[in-house]
Amino acid sequence: MNFTVETMEKNMAKLTVTVPAADFEKATTTAYNKQKSKIAVPGFRKGKVPQKYLEKMYGAEIFYEDAANICIQDTYPSVVDECELEIVSRPEIDAEQMEKGKDFIYTALVATKPEVTLGEYKGIEVEKADTLVSDNDVDAELERVRMQNRRTVEVTDRASEMGDTVVIDFEGSIDGVPFEGGKGENHPLELGSHTFIEGFEDQLVGKNIGDEVDVNVTFPEDYQAEDLAGKPALFKVKVNAIKTNELPELDDEFASDVSEEAETMEEYREELRKKLVADKEAAARTAKEEAVVKAIIENATMDIPEPMIESTKEQMFNEFAQRISYQGLSIEQYLQFTGMDREKFMETLNPQALERIQSRLVLEAVAKAENLTATDEELDEELTKMAEMYQMEKDKLIEIVGEDEKKAIRLDIEVKKAVDFVVEAATEK
Repeated sequence: MNFTVETMEKNMAKLTVTVPAADFEKATTTAYNKQKSKIAVPGFRKGKVPQKYLEKMYGAEIFYEDAANICIQDTYPSVVDECELEIVSRPEIDAEQMEKGKDFIYTALVATKPEVTLGEYKGIEVEKADTLVSDNDVDAELERVRMQNRRTVEVTDRASEMGDTVVIDFEGSIDGVPFEGGKGENHPLELGSHTFIEGFEDQLVGKNIGDEVDVNVTFPEDYQAEDLAGKPALFKVKVNAIKTNELPELDDEFASDVSEEAETMEEYREELRKKLVADKEAAARTAKEEAVVKAIIENATMDIPEPMIESTKEQMFNEFAQRISYQGLSIEQYLQFTGMDREKFMETLNPQALERIQSRLVLEAVAKAENLTATDEELDEELTKMAEMYQMEKDKLIEIVGEDEKKAIRLDIEVKKAVDFVVEAATEK
């Protein structure tokens, strides 16, 4: 195997890889062996049809696509290691030559890590954040804790009100025809949460247990399901139960229940005040970091290749899907509830993806400019934290962490140092 590298505009590069004809022939045989058990031809036992017979019968290229994939998987990682490029996107692969008895040649179009030209990054001027905590702030936090400790009680002596949770059976139809996904039983719905289609929840206010209600709504024009978008629908709804929140009294007993240390409401308010001060100071630090890094980005010059943005968006999409899965929600359900499809959701990630890339690049450039390096001791500390997080023995973790992973960890440490450096060098007005 050999390859050539062609550098292109806007931090793109084309890798042209040549796989010897003999290796491509071997891959063709490997592809045949993987598929032969599924091939049935009259006159042969299943899985016993000779490769040459199949190639003669269907054409030599019958196994070429799978053979090409085998060759690419076998060679591309080595090409990436040897080409000395910092590749930051998935390859866009095209087969250039794929013929019997000839070398297999393919190209991989990739984005490479952009060079950053830093502007001013020391002494960035930012607004000073307010970290004062007022009595109103404490009152609001106390009310939030109170809401967290509410208990749900059944309501039997009145009609439903905004803020209540109604437990309902429902079935939707359009022009008298039920539609898929429009039916549910004993579904809890908080009135005022805007969980359902606009106007649905309003029509359930003032209803009693056992009431059967006709709810008329119109699906939004941009609703994900095209067969429902913009159409009026009728939901037959039955109210099975009404529930509301009962809030605890704000007294010394409440304070001692929700706090590990405070025994009186006065002590608990002081505890909350200290917590809010710490939270505001942390938020101020974060806001300062973001403002400083934003200014450094504006002062810097870099050309971000589009495939790098697309790869980052894909990573962010997967991260988001994983986060909501912890809440028991699939990405498909989320998209359905928000009326978006995958393409629209990916579009919303454009500015965040670009900002993530730019922030990382300028901070790496600052670390390099200021010679901010990660020590062996700092790497060891990070590995210790990782072992604790994954509940592994540190020695076993070190065994499976390769040099590329260690390099990435070191770079993360250097980026954190760069953040500290530019924030400490900034001035507040």
